[in-house]
Amino acid sequence: MTKENSGLTLVYTGDGKGKTTAALGLAIRAAGRGKRVIMIQFIKSPERTYGEKIIFEKLGIEIYQMGAGFTWTKTPEVHREALKSAWAFTKDRVVNGGYDVVILDELNNALAIERFPIADVLPLQEVLELIQQRPKEMHLVITGRSAKEEIMESADLVTEMKAVKHYYDEGIPAVKGIEF
Repeated sequence: MTKENSGLTLVYTGDGKGKTTAALGLAIRAAGRGKRVIMIQFIKSPERTYGEKIIFEKLGIEIYQMGAGFTWTKTPEVHREALKSAWAFTKDRVVNGGYDVVILDELNNALAIERFPIADVLPLQEVLELIQQRPKEMHLVITGRSAKEEIMESADLVTEMKAVKHYYDEGIPAVKGIEF
């Protein structure tokens, strides 16, 4: 296998805006080239409507919102169960799905949760093993703030989004079509 058709691991992290947006653009580009793409969202809940889900369904790109939302909106038990389910789903899709590109949106955020224990439902060691053992031609994209050092070390590319100025600081809330 040449480097050209060898799968890469890309990490988009940092406190700035644009991590998921970068992954969405990559998904569209890959699908445009005939690649089979799946996005699994670890924090976003199917209870809300997001623009990426609407357009991905129109484009035929698979997207699954497996989360329970912000960690302060539901009980730890609800979040733990959602993470456990999302991780089992992810492992199955990576191993058995036949995808060219797998995007694990906000996985970094999930791994960084400290408000309640998650190591037993989303073990970092299993994530690292999946990165190493995925099909060799599969590209893996991992997004979210607070990427673990081990995740970044296992990546071929790490991009850190840096906040320089944001309208949130001026009291402007999330904008439909920009944030969701």
